[in-house]
Amino acid sequence: MPEPNMNFRKGAKVWVEDKHLAWVPAEITDCRGKQVQLQIGSGKTVLALPEKLFPRDADEEEEHGGVDDMTKLTYLNEPGVLYNLQRRYALNDIYTYTGSILIAVNPFTKLPHLYNVHMMDQYKGAPFGELSPHVFAVADVSYRAMMNEGRSQSILVSGESGAGKTETTKLIMQYLTFVGGRAAGDDRTVEQQVLESNPLLEAFGNARTVRNDNSSRFGKFVEIQFDANGRISGAAVRTYLLERSRVVQITDPERNYHCFYQLCASGKDAEKYKLGHPSHFHYLNQSKTYDLEGVSNAEEYMKTRRAMDIVGISHEEQEAIFCTLAAILHLGNVEFSPGREHDSSVVKDQKSTFHMQMAADLFRCDVNLLLATLCTRTIQTREGSIVKALDCNAAVASRDALAKTVYARLFDWLVDKINISVGQDPNSRVQIGVLDIYGFECFKHNSFEQFCINFANEKLQQHFNEHVFKMEQDEYKKEEINWSYIEFIDNQDVLDLIEKKPIGIIALLDEACMFPRSTHETFSTKLFQNFRGHPRLEKAKFSETDFTVSHYAGKVTYQTDSFLDKNRDYVVVEHCNLLASSKCPFVAGLFPSPPEESSRSSYKFSSVATRFKQQLQALMETLNSTEPHYIRCVKPNSSNRPQKFENLSILHQLRCGGVLEAVRISLAGYPTRRTYSEFVDRFGLLAPEFMDTSYDEKRLTEKILQKLNLQNFQLGRTKVFLRAGQIGVLDSRRAEVLDMAAKCIQHRLRTFIAHRKFISARVAAIALQAYCRGCLARKMFAARREAAAAICLQKYVRRWLLRHAYLKLISAAVCIQSNIRGFSTRQKFLHGKRHRAASVIQAHWRLCRFRSAFHNYKKSIIALQCRWRQKLAKRELRRLKQEANEAGALRLAKSKLEKQLEDLTWRLHLEKRMRVSNEDAKSVEISKLQKAFESLKLELDAAKLATISECNKNAVLQNQLELSRKEKSALEKEFTMIAEMRKENASLKSSLDTLEKKNSALELELKKALKDANDTVDKLQELEQKNSELQNNMQSLEEKLSRLEDENHVLRQKALTPSPKSNRSNFLKSFSDKYGGMLNLPLNDRKQVFESPTPSKLIVPFSHSMSESRRPKLTAERQQENYEFLSRCIKENLGFHNGKPLAACIIYKCLHHWHSLESERTAIFDYIIEGINDVLKVGAENETLPYWLSNTSALLCLLQKNLRSNGFLSAGTQRSGGNTGLPGRVSYGLKSPFKYLGFEDGMSHIDARYPAILFKQQLTACVEKIFGLIRDNIKKELSPLLALCIQVPKNARMLAGKSRSPGGLPQQSPSSQWDSIIKFLNNLMDRLRENHVPSFFIRKLITQVFSFINMSLFNSLLLRRECCSFSNGEYVKSGLAELEKWIGNATEEFAGTSWHELNYIRQAVGFLVIHQKRKKSLDEISNDLCPVLTIRQIYRISTMYWDDKYGTQSVSNEVVAEMREMLNKDNQYLASNSFLLDDDLSIPFSTEDIDIAIPAIDPSGIELPAILSEYSCAQFLTQNQK
Repeated sequence: MPEPNMNFRKGAKVWVEDKHLAWVPAEITDCRGKQVQLQIGSGKTVLALPEKLFPRDADEEEEHGGVDDMTKLTYLNEPGVLYNLQRRYALNDIYTYTGSILIAVNPFTKLPHLYNVHMMDQYKGAPFGELSPHVFAVADVSYRAMMNEGRSQSILVSGESGAGKTETTKLIMQYLTFVGGRAAGDDRTVEQQVLESNPLLEAFGNARTVRNDNSSRFGKFVEIQFDANGRISGAAVRTYLLERSRVVQITDPERNYHCFYQLCASGKDAEKYKLGHPSHFHYLNQSKTYDLEGVSNAEEYMKTRRAMDIVGISHEEQEAIFCTLAAILHLGNVEFSPGREHDSSVVKDQKSTFHMQMAADLFRCDVNLLLATLCTRTIQTREGSIVKALDCNAAVASRDALAKTVYARLFDWLVDKINISVGQDPNSRVQIGVLDIYGFECFKHNSFEQFCINFANEKLQQHFNEHVFKMEQDEYKKEEINWSYIEFIDNQDVLDLIEKKPIGIIALLDEACMFPRSTHETFSTKLFQNFRGHPRLEKAKFSETDFTVSHYAGKVTYQTDSFLDKNRDYVVVEHCNLLASSKCPFVAGLFPSPPEESSRSSYKFSSVATRFKQQLQALMETLNSTEPHYIRCVKPNSSNRPQKFENLSILHQLRCGGVLEAVRISLAGYPTRRTYSEFVDRFGLLAPEFMDTSYDEKRLTEKILQKLNLQNFQLGRTKVFLRAGQIGVLDSRRAEVLDMAAKCIQHRLRTFIAHRKFISARVAAIALQAYCRGCLARKMFAARREAAAAICLQKYVRRWLLRHAYLKLISAAVCIQSNIRGFSTRQKFLHGKRHRAASVIQAHWRLCRFRSAFHNYKKSIIALQCRWRQKLAKRELRRLKQEANEAGALRLAKSKLEKQLEDLTWRLHLEKRMRVSNEDAKSVEISKLQKAFESLKLELDAAKLATISECNKNAVLQNQLELSRKEKSALEKEFTMIAEMRKENASLKSSLDTLEKKNSALELELKKALKDANDTVDKLQELEQKNSELQNNMQSLEEKLSRLEDENHVLRQKALTPSPKSNRSNFLKSFSDKYGGMLNLPLNDRKQVFESPTPSKLIVPFSHSMSESRRPKLTAERQQENYEFLSRCIKENLGFHNGKPLAACIIYKCLHHWHSLESERTAIFDYIIEGINDVLKVGAENETLPYWLSNTSALLCLLQKNLRSNGFLSAGTQRSGGNTGLPGRVSYGLKSPFKYLGFEDGMSHIDARYPAILFKQQLTACVEKIFGLIRDNIKKELSPLLALCIQVPKNARMLAGKSRSPGGLPQQSPSSQWDSIIKFLNNLMDRLRENHVPSFFIRKLITQVFSFINMSLFNSLLLRRECCSFSNGEYVKSGLAELEKWIGNATEEFAGTSWHELNYIRQAVGFLVIHQKRKKSLDEISNDLCPVLTIRQIYRISTMYWDDKYGTQSVSNEVVAEMREMLNKDNQYLASNSFLLDDDLSIPFSTEDIDIAIPAIDPSGIELPAILSEYSCAQFLTQNQK
């Protein structure tokens, strides 16, 4: 309905109706009489009546994401609601509020980021409306209301088939399971148990309809029960309004219930029940649709079977269920024909007889009795029973009644079985119910089923209207305004028309069904007679029997052809008796024995409509006893495709879902409500004279409205309430003011532009004149300059011509001279080149001839050496074979060696030493031989050099020979010199032979040495084999050791759980008894001072005496005093000395002095850990935790640096090291006592035992626990400060009007909230440094704190639209600058990489405060501006962004579409792609990190506090000080 009192003017933005798109935006271009001319978005011009137009706010359309609550729309009307949903759906924002009602549009795609655990955690406990709309918000509100008020809640999920009701119900149960948990004793959650039953209920209660392939044909109410602590204690599934008539009657293209088609496709099971294709059965072939697209009936059958197994239905019961279904199908194929007697019937043919027999066999009853119950009727009279035959139509009706009754009872049995499986809590007082029921239906042909469904929706709509009106009343009461005259829009007249007695439609239908001869014509006639003037009932135009009802969602025409048949539901006593006597226990259990009846007829008439009304009344009573919450599911298109929005279909669903009815209820009251700050911001320009005189926004609002002469508005506590149409008047007046302002601005601008043009024209004229004068002067100057240049040019041309001729003459002379000199030089060079080539050829020839002779000689020598080595190798082989035959002797030697394990170990080390000495001697000898060989080699090289020099001399002589060719005497001298050279070569060869002999002798000596070395190596290899056997034994021990280390790890994890001392000591005792034997085995070689040694052959007397003399003998009193002293050290704050924690140093020195670290059994470590845990529980957290973090880390550092694991954890390493003989062991035993008695200076390594190692692990866990507690406390204290920072921009905008007054009080700066965070960080740093917490821990703490700040601010930015604004970006950016300054002052030593932890919020804020967002491409945004942010996060910021300061726009539509396409692709592959950040709860360091990062602490030099000097056990500390 258009808003009243709207005066549309030219240029106004409106909505106009469109038959294809429902509504389209338009702009008024002209007024023509009673009509206005409009221009729509496509450019088309149309005419329309003003009363059919709706106003449109153009400012809202500029926002990408629309508004998250319909009540925030400037104009709350039908097209505004529709297009707001469309804008949000285009951005995958599928949830929108309408007050407290949630509208959910089915996205038809996966959006896993909306439903992960992190998202549930964000909505847990959040106020309704603070975060973005979500189904989790509705579930959380219902849970919180249940816990706070102690009243049961209900969530009504409605919508047409395919709108996502079932999926929404699953999400609600998932969230309630998350927030409520499950009582102990069951691993499966209620959500899992209920959802596991869904396939079963869908198979037996869902069917294909015109609009949905998997439409629920029953209502489901899931009650999730809670105990007093708010934990889920049970659940129950209630079903309502099962469509029984579908079992026997369906229309094309719908289907019967899925279970029938699944059974027919079950293969062997179908053959067993004599079933075939669905087209062979009457109950299924009434429609030609047997299969669903993309669904396999065989696979669905297996899923149904698995669901039965999960629910707990036994195999026998499953067989009985499918037998019953098969019996129903066979029963439907039984046809009847007239019998011999009047009005009798018999089975028609052999085929029907077969199906009758199969039905009887499957029901396991007598076939004749079954036939009799179908074809006859028994009437009880006073004289006796009368059996009356039934005609064919009555027999078919009896058959169908039996089929419907069996199926309905089977469905009820399944629901009861599911409830037994889920488990109900009879003691539960509160529950949350989730109603999933079919929505309003309006088809081309509407029958009895649609009438019942729409009747139910009318009932629910009345409940919905009452709730919405109540919410409106609550809002008005909260704002303290008068609302008594507001009319309540109700649909009670429609309900009276349907259900009122005695003249309602249902009553008339039941009356018609009671008379056998009544038809649908008589029923329609009586209906029209009784409701002739009813405004809600009309007679159809082209039918005498059809009637039309005006429902809340529109008019629906019903065809009454089958109303009477579908309303009749006869309960035949013979049917019940027959099946109660079935031999199948399951079938008999469905029909318990009926009570004794005195009725004269075996037919018990039951009205389906009346029973439907009773069930509906029971449902309404349940809903009325709870606090309702509404979720309206919307199906965006009929093709089930994502990102497709069909306006007409959605508008119809909004009407059917009551959303527009809620809008009408709001329009009846005050549909427009604005906070005073928002109203003044928007409409303050209408009365600028009041803006600087009043500080009260409420008073300002009243003055503005009074100035405009508006009536019937209401001023609440925080909001102004306007009647329908008044916001349009305000907007119209505002547009006029803005138009006048725009005209004024244009006037001033045009004046300015004209003046600027005149000035520019005058400047241009002056410039033009100056330019012309300059041009004339430049032309005169150019002419004179050209004349002077011509004279100069002529001079230089003449000079160039003369110089060119002279240079040409010189170059010719030089060229001739160079050619002559080159020719003579080349002749000389060619002569010298030929001379050198001849010399080189001669030299190479002589060298080649000499080299070939040398190689031949060398080959012969190598052949002789090979033969000799072969002979030696054969001789060695024979010797080795002889030694191999002596294996028996080696076996005996091996057995002796195994018996003498300790002696062999000692000999092994001796042999190793001998081997090292032999290798050293061998290396010395080899080095000597190599030196001798190298000297001989040098002599050989000298001889070769001499030979080469002689060759060079020969070359010189040959050159001389060539120069003196013509002299014969010179040739003869050369021949004599060649002969002498040959003699010298022979002498050189003889010397070479002697050198080769010497070399061979040296090689023989070397072979002998190598042979001796090989013998030694063989002996060593035998010893190494024995050593390897010992190492195998060691490996087995090391495997046992690894198992013990695993148990140590388990103990470390349990170290923080305090236990009584007796339990810990018993554990240590049992542990040592269990593993004592295994620990003694690797310690036989060497025992320490404070052990109980096992007797050994070598060191029994010495080690025994040493251990007995050094073992501490503490009495029980002394131990008690030690415990009291340690307890005092732990409970008192001893402070620090020179930066050293006194408690840690004193405890360590005491443990060291008392030899507790080397003790095999002690409870002192457990006492220390329990004492620290007790102090942490009792003390003030801000003081105690940093103090003990400093002390425990210092104590851990001392243990880490001074303990050496021995005996238990390093037995394998001790054995691999071996012993160094008796003297070495004696020296080791002598060294330890003096070290432990304190005669050595400094702290040396201590050989720790198992309790000390366990204590170190417990202490490590304690450090991690304290660190985690400090971090969690910091986050807990920091969270409210961050929450204030998040709320500051919103509060600042609300107080914006107050800042306009120049004389107003100074407002508190928003930076004060950041100052509080800086102050908190300073206090934290001071507290940590006062307790001398190592900088390593401070750095880790500060880093995780800034990571938490980054996570909190970034998630708030993405979840709250008011935070995703330009002003908030500036505000957060200023705060980040303060944090950066603090990090710089804190230095890298304490702050570390804290600034990098803020990367996400820094880049997000940087993106918010950019002015030209629309000019940025996606690559620039993702790679340059926000490289750390994901596309999903950038998309979220871009769609939620709004500029409350400068009016800038977000990124372009092309960038948004590109990001949406990328996200749709990612959704197909990612299981979870949340845009929120997770909190870091890890411990960011290990024991090794502590050991490396914390500097060593010297416990010496500390002073014992006076409060501890009275203990005698600590006197050694005072003595050390002296």
